[in-house]
Amino acid sequence: MDMNTEESIDAAVGLAIHTDALNLWYGDFQALYDVNLDIKKGRVTSLIGPSGCGKSTFLRSINRINERLGYVRIEGAIDVFGNNIYAPEVELVQVRKQVGMVFQRPNPLPASIRENILFGHKLHNRERKYSRDDEDEIVEESLRQVLLWDKVKDNLRRKATGLSLEEQQKLCIARLLPVKPSVLLMDEPCSALDPKGTAAVEELIWELRGKYSILIVTHNMAQARRASEECIFMLMGKVIEHTNTADMFVTPQHQETADYIEGRYG
Repeated sequence: MDMNTEESIDAAVGLAIHTDALNLWYGDFQALYDVNLDIKKGRVTSLIGPSGCGKSTFLRSINRINERLGYVRIEGAIDVFGNNIYAPEVELVQVRKQVGMVFQRPNPLPASIRENILFGHKLHNRERKYSRDDEDEIVEESLRQVLLWDKVKDNLRRKATGLSLEEQQKLCIARLLPVKPSVLLMDEPCSALDPKGTAAVEELIWELRGKYSILIVTHNMAQARRASEECIFMLMGKVIEHTNTADMFVTPQHQETADYIEGRYG
């Protein structure tokens, strides 16, 4: 199934991700309980909650990373732009093309900056030959989007692992962009960065909103307030509250949400 068709986009008007009665088990342990969510297209949505509440499990379900573990069982549906990504006819490569993932620690390839940017592009376009000029344009556009071009344009053959952690994380985001994903998942993308690097990545997230639908897991309440437009609070595998970020932090509708935000547990 082609997950990039106009029909798919039209089928989920205004929504990037929709989950319906999503349940997930690791063996006998249930990690997610009846998760029903509508995540809007083009928005930055943060996912908060105490450790072990299911945030990362939920995030990794959206690009089917969890299924690498043979003891994981999933029930329910996750629609990405109108397509159930767990439907039998949906190919994993199409899911990974449309849904990009950024991890806690930067994981650039031990290759040049240029090779890092072109890695996914070449992987997903093996049957088509691109000219050097075409590739140069792809590299520049991707690096410009993550605000790195001016810093690295004269050193594209430099090893990516020689960049600062902040620059490496931006590069990892840039590496996703040539395959034109619709959704970017970020699992604690600033946890390995210092305050300056954190501010730079948050600025980037804000710059990318609208172009991509971004779902970010964070333990940092200040970051959730600064860098997201909507916020989801999870507790013990369940969604407790989902609303505008400002409303959640000023007037939470559930006592559990208020307790977490005010630091009473978690």
